[in-house]
Amino acid sequence: MHVAYIHQHFTTPRGSSGTRSYEMSRRLLAAGHRVTMVSGAYEHRDADVDLTRRVTEYHVDGIDVKCIAESYANWMGFSRRVLAFGRFAAAATRVVSRLDADLILATSTPLTVGIPGMKAARRLGVPFVFEVRDLWPEIPIAMGIIRNPMLTWYLRRLERRIYRAADWVIALAPGIKEGVCRTGFPPERVALIPNCCDVDLFQPGDQRLQDERFGEPDDFRLVFTGAHGRANGLDAVLDAAAELRRRGQTGVRFVFIGQGSEKQRLMDRSRREQLDDLVSWVPPMSKQSLARILPGMGAGMQILKNVPAFYYGTSPNKFFDYIACGLPVLNNYPGWLADLIQQHECGVAVPPDDPGAFADAVLWLRDHPDQRRQMGRRARDLAETQFARDRLADTFVQTLEHAARAPRRGPR
Repeated sequence: MHVAYIHQHFTTPRGSSGTRSYEMSRRLLAAGHRVTMVSGAYEHRDADVDLTRRVTEYHVDGIDVKCIAESYANWMGFSRRVLAFGRFAAAATRVVSRLDADLILATSTPLTVGIPGMKAARRLGVPFVFEVRDLWPEIPIAMGIIRNPMLTWYLRRLERRIYRAADWVIALAPGIKEGVCRTGFPPERVALIPNCCDVDLFQPGDQRLQDERFGEPDDFRLVFTGAHGRANGLDAVLDAAAELRRRGQTGVRFVFIGQGSEKQRLMDRSRREQLDDLVSWVPPMSKQSLARILPGMGAGMQILKNVPAFYYGTSPNKFFDYIACGLPVLNNYPGWLADLIQQHECGVAVPPDDPGAFADAVLWLRDHPDQRRQMGRRARDLAETQFARDRLADTFVQTLEHAARAPRRGPR
């Protein structure tokens, strides 16, 4: 079958963002299917793509890509993001509706990618599968980003319209599946397929990093990779760094790799509070570069703002990269990932908004290298046995094949 795959933030391992859509497309190709990716001009896409026309067509590893020249970046403000989402949705509807697709797959965020998915599926008379990576608008409402009652009403209505139009939904976390089903969507047509571990790309290692960007070679390094935005709550790490400084502790280095709207403010705070001897700020890296860097770290940090909607409703790429590299994970909020960490003894979960407990966990990990290595081995085992890409991609491909074969549900 020919799958029209809509992902506004598509990138490959040569870019510096999540590669789920790229990897799942490769598995669809390996199963004998054809994939056309409809994407936007995301800031972390492949840097070598030349976008000189409104829609640029190119091929990457067997995937036909139609890239719409609508820019998006993590540093954009709310109004600019809304404009980018709306423009991409309108353009993607036109592009996808002209394809000879047998199935439409749209993957959020943003929620608005569901608009071209459901409209094109209706026009072409083919099945529509909607993949939910984060619950919208629940999460931005919970964070206080969306406060306007009319906008809230519109987004909740749009969410239900998209679910009603979908033949199947793919949820990336248990809380996401529950949130979808709360709208009345049949649970038997929701597949739970979380993010995955690329166990061939990310592998454990014991090499020591000599790169001065990551502090002194003997420092105990804890790494955070990904967006530096409001949702990430990275002040929690600086709060812990301030607590360690107050205690007179040295030999610890918090390494932030990424970009986002909060990064400059966080850097200014670090400088103002004289935390720079404990903190490193590194620009975004490609997945390929991260695979070389992460095994040399002491632990991975899974950090989010203390918002209950996050507890069971997110599936962060970084967590799966960490455990694939055999890194113990320091997690600062409750939920399904904290439960996994505690159940499999592959890291430490601390209460949210508690700098003292966070600092205690950092020092315990630093001062117990043998236990830390055992945690790392258990993390890698979890990656291989439960979250390996090939294992979960089989379910992903089978879900789309089933959606394509199943009888249509009638008028949407």
